[in-house]
Amino acid sequence: MKLSVNREALLEACQSAGAALPARAVREVLACFRLDAGGKVPDQLTLTAFDMELGIRQELRGVEVIRGGSVLVPANQLTQVLRESRAETVELEAIPGQETVTLRCGGGSSSAARFELPQRPVEEFPELPEGSEPQQCVAEGLAEQFREMIRRTLFAIPKKDVVDRYAFKGLLWEVSGAGEGTAPSSRPLRLVATDGKRLALSETTLQIRGGDGTRLHPLVPSRAMTLLERVLTHDGEVVQAHLGVNDVRFLTERAMIYTTLVQGRFPPYRDILEKAEKSAKIKISLPLDEFLAAVRQIRVMTDEESRRVDMSFRAGGVTLEGRGTATGSGHVELPLPDFAGPAIRIAFDPDFLIEYLNIARGENAALSLELTAADKPALFRCGEGWIYLVMPMLVEPQAR
Repeated sequence: MKLSVNREALLEACQSAGAALPARAVREVLACFRLDAGGKVPDQLTLTAFDMELGIRQELRGVEVIRGGSVLVPANQLTQVLRESRAETVELEAIPGQETVTLRCGGGSSSAARFELPQRPVEEFPELPEGSEPQQCVAEGLAEQFREMIRRTLFAIPKKDVVDRYAFKGLLWEVSGAGEGTAPSSRPLRLVATDGKRLALSETTLQIRGGDGTRLHPLVPSRAMTLLERVLTHDGEVVQAHLGVNDVRFLTERAMIYTTLVQGRFPPYRDILEKAEKSAKIKISLPLDEFLAAVRQIRVMTDEESRRVDMSFRAGGVTLEGRGTATGSGHVELPLPDFAGPAIRIAFDPDFLIEYLNIARGENAALSLELTAADKPALFRCGEGWIYLVMPMLVEPQAR
């Protein structure tokens, strides 16, 4: 194999595919990228990564393929060399029978560099599955629709493993209603994430065929969602989600992502959410940027043992307070001229709010908070089809 390719394009593909590499490779080949060139499309390079649970196959067009072939190279080494290089194009060459792949960067009027990367036998690399058949449901939409839904929900998945009777490490894909025949129809798709203390839900209408929302609830691993979000960089690109019982495939115009599903049951979130929506009687409009700044300021004055922000809402404003044994205390007044009461005190983990509010800043929409009582779930809304439910912390008695 011998080819010349744009360095930045190859680097972008390597960085995206890096999400499919295992943290610790049981087999050396799983820490490699497979590169294929000279197939049915003469100017195309295909890059594949697969760790037996999550995989991606990406296509790079406009590649100068001098001699076709396939090669297996260490993913981290290739990515790091490309990242540090300043060359506009790079050349890859693999000669049959040799143990290394030659990577040339630059040349001519710019500085030249040459690297010999070890290669593994291509036949040792596992085949990337095409997904189980038949797929029970296919949802089709634009890249920006899927990217927005992932951005709105993925942050609520726990960052660490949680031992619980429910499965928290997956993002729930929920299709409502049953399709008629094979023709697609406009139906709602929900993405839901929770860590047991908060829940993020995003809903939009897509073209969906097949499926039945009463029995199809695939839990997609957070790693797969991170990988999908990375490749959805072209607005207007058509994306398909092929949802099955055991696995899922995502198809874009340039890539295919395959993943197995998280095993286990997702928490029965509907009852909690519906109850919170029905019981919320206090509705407050919040200035997003000012509210975010106030929460950030109070967080500075808290420590690990007292990571909380206490809020006292009253007609015309809210007081935010926080304190720590070694950090002191903070007190921020925020006017709310449109809020007429009633008064209520409630406390939250500031990190839960900051994470959500940072994402909400990109919505260009009004922020609202709906409350029932100090010990009941709170609902934040910002933008159409997006709900964020947060469990409050125990309210501390006011000092006299």
